[in-house]
Amino acid sequence: MNKVLSVLLLSLLPMLAIAASEQTNHHGGDHRHKMSNQGGQHNHEMMRRNHHKNNMSGINHNMGSHDHKMEGIGQPGLATEVTRTIELVMKDNMRFIPEKLEVSAGETVRLKVVNEGRIDHELVIGEMESLLEHAKEMRMMPNMVHDDPNAITLKPGAKGELIWKFDQAGVVDFACLLPGHFEAGMKGQVKVK
Repeated sequence: MNKVLSVLLLSLLPMLAIAASEQTNHHGGDHRHKMSNQGGQHNHEMMRRNHHKNNMSGINHNMGSHDHKMEGIGQPGLATEVTRTIELVMKDNMRFIPEKLEVSAGETVRLKVVNEGRIDHELVIGEMESLLEHAKEMRMMPNMVHDDPNAITLKPGAKGELIWKFDQAGVVDFACLLPGHFEAGMKGQVKVK
């Protein structure tokens, strides 16, 4: 019985994510991390309190904008230093294709990101703890959008790119943090050798 319920719940997650996405202001377009005017002063105060207590590796919130500490995940790269291009496809089944990448430490990679879905998706590079915390905040404030060098949000059918330098060996995570997407399994990893 538990397996049946689990399968039913997992099969409903993509539909819930689509419905949630259609009810929000579609987290796309302008990529700055900000509040919609719909939230008013109450949401601004809640955001201020939440961001005040968050000082995490990867994403450090400060009054509605990101001040990134990129330690451990790399840094924005220069187009002149790109050694190769990798295509990442985002789908409505809440998956990235591919979900796992391998790069060399010090390598600068152009990530060509394609949204093949019918709803908005995003790719945020970070470390898992900060991605989990950020996903939680996104559920509380789904109208926030990004303007960060380690993130890209794309409307259905859109393409974009991130240029990223993976500067040290280890594992770097990436995920779609739109409400419901991460929870449905929309995440991946970069193994930096």
